[in-house]
Amino acid sequence: MAFWREKSLQNMTPAEWESLCDGCGRCCLEKLEDIDTGEISYTNVACTLLDQETCGCSNYAERFRYMPDCMPLSPTNIHELKWMPSTCAYRLLAEGKDLPAWHPLVSGTRETVFSAGIAVRGRCLAHHEAGDLEDHIVDWPR
Repeated sequence: MAFWREKSLQNMTPAEWESLCDGCGRCCLEKLEDIDTGEISYTNVACTLLDQETCGCSNYAERFRYMPDCMPLSPTNIHELKWMPSTCAYRLLAEGKDLPAWHPLVSGTRETVFSAGIAVRGRCLAHHEAGDLEDHIVDWPR
């Protein structure tokens, strides 16, 4: 049986926890929060460290050093991070749901994230090209 169905997020090994990330890059898009309502708006503007081709972090080991707004994910805070995309494996499992068929742990390949249209590849632009974030609000991901 698959480890994510047998173990809670808290009981996963570091390697299992890291393997949950599907590499879509959606959490690495800039977001805006309405101060009055708390509503989160996603933009198509990528974090400076996001490799837009692979949808992975270009400096994962030191991301918190270079991007102080980057939030570390953990079993203890995933429930609080309401801005995580609805497709995120961490969020899905925290909500008691299973991984979708396109997830690499289910499909056996990272390519299904791209072929299913989940990854941000080809859908975002670099932070230095964007200008005002308000001009780049999108209705995906949700």
